[in-house]
Amino acid sequence: MFLKRIELQGFKSFADKTVLQFDQGVTGIVGPNGCGKSNINDAIRWVLGEQSTKSLRSGSAMSDIIFSGSEVRKPVNLASVSLVFDNTNRVFTTDFDEVEITRVIRRNKDAQYLINRTPCRLKDVTDLVMDTGLGRDSLSIITQGNISSFADARPEERRSLFEEAAGVAKYKKRKKTSLAKLEQTQANLDRLQDILDELERQLGPLEKQAEKARRYITLRDELAAIEITVLADEIGTLKDQVDALERDIEQSRQEENRLGSEITLQESRIESLRQETAALDVRILEVQKQYAASLQERVGLEKRKAQLDEQRRRLMESGSDEDRRQQLQALVQDARMEYEDRLDRLNGLEKQRHQKEADLLAVQKEQERWMQKTAGIRNRLQDLQRRQDTIQAMIRQPYAHQQGVNAVMKARQSLQGIEGTAAGLLHPCQGMGAAVNAALGGAVFNIITDDEASARQAIRFLKQNRSGRATFLPMSVCRPRYPGKDQETIAASAPGAVGWASDLVTCDARYESVRDRLLGNIFVCDTLEHANETARRLKYKIKIVTRDGDIVHTGGSMTGGSQKQGSSLLTLQDESRNLEQKIQEAESQADSCAGNLEPLRRQEQTL
Repeated sequence: MFLKRIELQGFKSFADKTVLQFDQGVTGIVGPNGCGKSNINDAIRWVLGEQSTKSLRSGSAMSDIIFSGSEVRKPVNLASVSLVFDNTNRVFTTDFDEVEITRVIRRNKDAQYLINRTPCRLKDVTDLVMDTGLGRDSLSIITQGNISSFADARPEERRSLFEEAAGVAKYKKRKKTSLAKLEQTQANLDRLQDILDELERQLGPLEKQAEKARRYITLRDELAAIEITVLADEIGTLKDQVDALERDIEQSRQEENRLGSEITLQESRIESLRQETAALDVRILEVQKQYAASLQERVGLEKRKAQLDEQRRRLMESGSDEDRRQQLQALVQDARMEYEDRLDRLNGLEKQRHQKEADLLAVQKEQERWMQKTAGIRNRLQDLQRRQDTIQAMIRQPYAHQQGVNAVMKARQSLQGIEGTAAGLLHPCQGMGAAVNAALGGAVFNIITDDEASARQAIRFLKQNRSGRATFLPMSVCRPRYPGKDQETIAASAPGAVGWASDLVTCDARYESVRDRLLGNIFVCDTLEHANETARRLKYKIKIVTRDGDIVHTGGSMTGGSQKQGSSLLTLQDESRNLEQKIQEAESQADSCAGNLEPLRRQEQTL
């Protein structure tokens, strides 16, 4: 180990930066008293960690080693000393060829240590120089007081000096440190043993508590499963009630709309009757005026008749025979004229009566015809409504015969990732329910899930509750199936072509992969004959269905015949839409018939 140089700045009398370079051999520093020779020794010991201000002859505080100024120099705020060692022989346990140890202190601040200009702790410096025999109290640095202490030291003290000089002191220090650590470890072991003893005493009660906890967890899981099942049933029941209420609300809205339309019709009829009443009032006023004029004329005529009768009576009493004959002839003539007039009026009234009776009979026949037509429409409307109620009831319970599917759909609120069934998510276009139902086949009851984990959870639910089986289709692994370009070209030009089944349904965008997976490579034709011809052209490699639900499978096998009406959710929905349209048409026809009957009733009353 070789000290190459010392760099001092602001340390005691070294106000300016001073570098002392040491070469090989013996280096001596000479000078008069008070020039600062001892300050170099103090600087070396200070860098190596000396903490005693008395040993450094600096005063009461460590900051007193900073140059405090003179008559011609101002004080400085920092003291720094660096020792640079040659480490080519790797005396220090570091890979650097040169080791620089630095200590810096500022006024009113703690000292800072650096090794190769990297901040470190005093312990790091002590550990670095421990194995080298270099230290603030080692024999590598001998001061004037050390020589006298050597001469006056007792044998035990000299032994420690010899051990230090021989390099044994560091091992004794390590031994002392190790023994202290062993004592601390033994104390920790004793504490651990006490803790173990205490834990062993608690082990028995804790095992019982653990068994109770495990039992509690098992019962809690069973209770959770039971509660989930109960909640699923309650949710299903509540959902059915909500659906029933929604249907009632919808029926009430339809009834409200129907009543509103009827009210509007009746209001229009009332307005027409008001106008007719006003016209009749005007006519009544005219007739009353005519009646009053006729009464007045009748009174005048009766007065005139009374005068004539009186005149004739006087003539008959006092007149001659000729006068009486003439008066009698006049009376006969008047009687004949009155008789003929009343006879003509009677014949005219008879003709009017016969005509009115004929008109009344015609109106009654027409009214009876419209009533029969209305009754037929009402009966047909009731049949349609009963069928619609049946269809709606079947739609509300579309999976009644699919126990597993029914159980999952009722518990979907408590299960994660359940989107619905293929039949519930794919909506066929008008009139395509049978074709899409045939195209899906058994997949119509497939339950669509977000991912495989959701499907596994639902299967575990079915197993735990013994609720049957179901088929699940996770969207995360669902890959569409499409026909080839040549197959698309051939199918498009085939006779009776309707289109690909995936184009005949509507769904949300997120379910398009499911739609294309189940229906992407299935073609629809109008009739079975055209389906056979199309399958032949496609070499029986594509499944083909018809509007009526007949199927030509890949390979050429066929499935067809009559199927139970409303056998699946898709056909039920299709039939429900058709029934709604027919019900609307029947209601419109019934309203039209009722509108035609009302004028006939008024005409009948008039006749």
